[in-house]
Amino acid sequence: MKIAILGANGKAGSLILKEAQKRGLEVTAIVRNVSTLGSDIPVVKKNIYQLTSEDVEGFDVLVSALGFWQDVEEFTRSTQHLIAILKGQKTRLLVVGGAGSLYVDKQHHIQLKDTPDFPEAFKPLATAMGKGLDLLKAATEVHWTYISPAAEFDAEGVETGEYSVAGEEFTVNAEGKSYISYADYAIAMLDEIQSANHPNQRISVYQ
Repeated sequence: MKIAILGANGKAGSLILKEAQKRGLEVTAIVRNVSTLGSDIPVVKKNIYQLTSEDVEGFDVLVSALGFWQDVEEFTRSTQHLIAILKGQKTRLLVVGGAGSLYVDKQHHIQLKDTPDFPEAFKPLATAMGKGLDLLKAATEVHWTYISPAAEFDAEGVETGEYSVAGEEFTVNAEGKSYISYADYAIAMLDEIQSANHPNQRISVYQ
């Protein structure tokens, strides 16, 4: 299996790359800065908007692990570009998503980002990421899966190898917590890449 990872030198992307290598998969990093990557990793040195259909058509899976923390609207624009270059291709798109767009009611009317306790500072980011998800849901001839982490997405958390899968609704564990480490999220991402159990769906993962 051939996998390309956008943002492979970021916190989430680097762990997804590491997990893919651990499983013996063929991985290519798509990055703007190659200095933080090992010399043994094939690289496409481009930003997302330079990517073409020809760049990605040879991959089975394209993972988007991009973080646009300075300009959150880039989450929407970048998704539009990915949809355009993947339309009609066999390449599957897997997206490192956000928790803010998970629903907190059975009717799917209220998202986590719209609840009173959601941090105001993160609402623009959650809204932009949610718009990207909406674009994927409306897309045709694109194969995708969007994986939302738990509300507490811990970059420094330990790897346990354990996680649970939920759907579009905000879910907590037996202790009432919504938590997952980046390392266990990477395991969940690779499990979905290899199983393709949730085509054209958003799922969520937590511990």
